[in-house]
Parts: sequence; structure tokens; C-alpha cells
Amino acid sequence: MVYKDRFLNFSKKSSKNVFYRGKSLFLCVMNTEWMDDEFLYKKIQDALRGIPENFNILEEQIDVALQAEYFEFSRKFRSKKTLGNYIRKKEQLFDPETSIKIKKKILAALASSAEVEDFRTIERYHKAPDPELKEWSILALQESRMLIQSALLDEQQIFISTGLGGKGQKLRYFVVFLNKSGGELSDMQRKLLHDELVYALKKANGELEELNSMIDFTTAMVVLPITSPLKDLFQGVIDECNQYGDFLQEDMVITNVKKLNPIEILDLLKQQKEAGQLPEEEDPEY
Repeated sequence: MVYKDRFLNFSKKSSKNVFYRGKSLFLCVMNTEWMDDEFLYKKIQDALRGIPENFNILEEQIDVALQAEYFEFSRKFRSKKTLGNYIRKKEQLFDPETSIKIKKKILAALASSAEVEDFRTIERYHKAPDPELKEWSILALQESRMLIQSALLDEQQIFISTGLGGKGQKLRYFVVFLNKSGGELSDMQRKLLHDELVYALKKANGELEELNSMIDFTTAMVVLPITSPLKDLFQGVIDECNQYGDFLQEDMVITNVKKLNPIEILDLLKQQKEAGQLPEEEDPEY
């Protein structure tokens, strides 16, 4: 995969998701979509399949807007001739009198350097950062680490970041299963969904981190290898559950952007119903 000096869109709206920094490629996979969106689903899966084995995943959960702000700021700032001046100001990171704006520039400048000393400076700051720059320092530290690895190994390094982060070489996803009839799932239905999820995830070398049942829907947080066939996996879970009660809709929501709260989920469901993309709820049988 070579996308040098340009960006790959993962959505129908303009976004900047892939860029180079020396020999390091940074790939941001950030979407919230209905899994019947074949366009977007195929874009993501095709891109992830082309990634070589030497990739790194940002494990921390960092807001996607902040990630976009950091990488865009970093890209623009590094074209300036003052870069070296900010690297020489590294000790000002530890001065409480230094403004947050200046510290952002120093971190971005240090992260552009392949010098171990500059990496250690970011690492030292990250251990006790200004609260406003905790996540900024995480991104700078990861970027600096990648550049040093590229320089030492003389090979391209891949960095993948999402809003929900990951674990090892797996990505984290938030999934919403929709109940066919109103109300929460019964104890038996919850157990069935839990067991089917655990079984399917284990087969795919993934894991279930949490499962929560609410009125109208059930949410799950899972981690899976980056090339996992998400749509087929979760559709299989729904099909298995529906053999024993037919209690889940075929549609689902999956995101690696953030953990949606109940209000956000209900708003999303409302939008889809108004757009005619969701079936009407069935009346529960008594």
C-alpha cells in the first residue's frame, strides 16, 4: 500500500486517514456506520488487508477529533523552518510558565526527530504531563517511537489508530444489537447472545470485554484482529440467536470511533427509522 503525499478516504465525506512520516505510515480507521453500508465496509476491509505484519496499534482510547487535530497540526507545523528552534526548547516542556500552545509545538517538533534523546524527552514529559496535553503527549510519543523504529530497522512501520484504540495487534469495536420487540432481552436471551458472541469471538481470536442489555438494544465491546470479517462474524451471531427465539433485528451498528451512550444510540436509531432504513418494531407477544 503506497499512498504517499495523499490521503485515503474511508467515508463518503472528505477525511484524511492515511499519511506518511518518513518511512512510517499512519493509518487512522475511524467510522460509525450501519453494517449494510457496503461501500464503506469494503473500503476499510480492503485497506486493512494490505497492511504488512509490522504494524502498531494505538491502544489508548483517544477522541478522534483530537487525533485528527494532532496529525493535521503536526503535518502543517513540520513544514515550517522553525522546527529546529522548538526542538532546542525541549526543556521548556517542564516549565509551568510555558504556554500550552508552545508545548504543543515542542511536542510536535520532538516527535519529528529520530533522535533517541528527543524520544526520551517526550517519554519523560508523558509521565507527568499537563492535563490538557495528556492525550497529545501519547500521540507524540507513539509517533516518535515509530520514527525511531523506522530509522533503526530501515523498514516502513505502520501505525493504526482508532477512537476506541486496541489491544496488541487487535482493534476494539463497539457493537449495538437491536431487539426485534420493545423492552429488554430476557435472561435466557441475554445468556444466549453472550454465549454466541463469546464462541464466535473465540473462533476469530478475539474477545468480549463487556456486554450490556438495555431497552430496545444490547451493546458489546469487543477486540478483534484487524482483518476479521466483521459483518459475517456479527451476522452469524444474530442468525444463531434467531434460531432460538428470533429476537434480534438483522441490522446492527458497529463503530471504532467511540463508545456510544444510550442517548446517542437512540438518536441514531431515530434517524435510521426516519430514513426508512430500519423496520418497525414488532409488538411483543403475550
